[in-house]
Amino acid sequence: MSSSSSSDAGSSFWKNNSGRIPGRPTAASRMGPGGAVRGGSGPGGPSSSNSFQDYQESVSDAWDLGDDEFCIISGTVDTSARISKKVSQSAALNVIKTHRSGGERGRMATAAVEVSVHRGGAAMGAGGGTTVTVVESLDGLKIDRSIERDDEDEKTSDQQHQNYEALNHVNENRYRQRFHAYPGRPQLLKLSSNVASKDVECESKYEKFTNILEAPLLNLIALKELSWSGIPRRMRAVTWRLLSGYLPTSLERRNTVLERKRADYKKLVQQYFHVDNRDETQQDTYRQIHIDVPRMNPHVSLFQQNLVQEMFERILFIWAIRHPASGYVQGINDLVTPFFIVFLQESVGAEKDLEQCQLGALSLEQRDIIEADAFWCLSKFLDCIQDNYIFAQLGIQEKVNQLKELIQRIDGTLHRHLQAHGVDYLQFSFRWMNNLLTRELPLYCTIRLWDTYLAESDGFAVFQLYVCAAFLLHWREQLLQEKDFQGLMLLLQNLPTHSWMDSHIGVLVAEAFRLKFTYADTPKHLEGKS
Repeated sequence: MSSSSSSDAGSSFWKNNSGRIPGRPTAASRMGPGGAVRGGSGPGGPSSSNSFQDYQESVSDAWDLGDDEFCIISGTVDTSARISKKVSQSAALNVIKTHRSGGERGRMATAAVEVSVHRGGAAMGAGGGTTVTVVESLDGLKIDRSIERDDEDEKTSDQQHQNYEALNHVNENRYRQRFHAYPGRPQLLKLSSNVASKDVECESKYEKFTNILEAPLLNLIALKELSWSGIPRRMRAVTWRLLSGYLPTSLERRNTVLERKRADYKKLVQQYFHVDNRDETQQDTYRQIHIDVPRMNPHVSLFQQNLVQEMFERILFIWAIRHPASGYVQGINDLVTPFFIVFLQESVGAEKDLEQCQLGALSLEQRDIIEADAFWCLSKFLDCIQDNYIFAQLGIQEKVNQLKELIQRIDGTLHRHLQAHGVDYLQFSFRWMNNLLTRELPLYCTIRLWDTYLAESDGFAVFQLYVCAAFLLHWREQLLQEKDFQGLMLLLQNLPTHSWMDSHIGVLVAEAFRLKFTYADTPKHLEGKS
């Protein structure tokens, strides 16, 4: 998925062609012969079979440059000539209503209320009254109510009208902020969440981890079983090193191995990174990494620090040089982040908030430890999924096909709904497989999910498939409510997980385990069709 620069700067979406928006077909591509709109989905008709092809053509320039995080939908100008305003607004409102239904169902006080007041004129006579029309939007359901009020109630009605308008203004701002976001990363990443981690921060669990970790010879099976349901923050760094295979099971050998591996990483930096005679391939690799790293989490100040970006560049470059079969692929940079955060948290203290952490305040030795440990754990972690990043990323394509066949067996209704509206699994689940859901979840949820991934005794590559299936099925009801291609894609690419906590991940992995237990012994759903 490595991006390549466009040879024609004049047609580059990101630099000059600001009228095009990735993720939405252009008006021209939706017009058939004679000006007829194609790909529409009326009340009884699904979109045409060409809707997905039209979608791909309209966003081909966006995927080429791989810079989707910097396109701000609400900030794009001059789109009226290219995109049907009615269609785009309808799709956006459908997604808003779907997103609201989960968090605001039953909360009448937060429903948007619009009131229009028509005062009686001379024709109504001295006893003229006031007609108040109330339109309430409750989870997308609109109700018109006409109420006759006497003149004596006008003052009260005016006050209510002002209150309702203020409430509308707040709701409209909330919706505007929701869409004024980076596509593909709908939530602001929080680096820590005390509330999210409460369910794994209990004293009894500390004692169990302590007993296992301090044993002269580690019981790795017991550690995996205990880690599967979540690791306490204070125990996470050392546990991840052990589960990754970075540390030996022998307690007395661990410090020796750590010192040796950290010294080895310093040698790799000198051997591969601090050299002047890089060949053209290595130069291209470094150039791409240098472009991608600043794009990560642009709204989090920690990741905009030069010391942090330099760390990521060294880790990614050395990994790419040492794995020539795949090299650097966009998406691997996101996989460094959880390791970096876990080892940084260990260095600064489990109770410290990382969002305002200054890496320059740490000693050089502390920074070197964080960087070396992140590199070695990342290398171990990617060993079982390296086929995801080789030429053409065949491993991911195979897993996408497996997900499609798995959903077809588990939930034929949802599968047919996606197919009927031209939604291809590759379009949304490729990123899930490539980034291991790091772009779909808050960062602390990703770290909790990786507790389970690292604890999977047979590697997480197979289990990841069932996690993606459970993740898709979680949004089943919202997806079935969407009746067109655009609405489905907007929802799938901006799933409302910004308020998720560790408990949501616990439910997700439990459901994934159930699916794996049910279907793993019937492997025909994993066989590709000829």
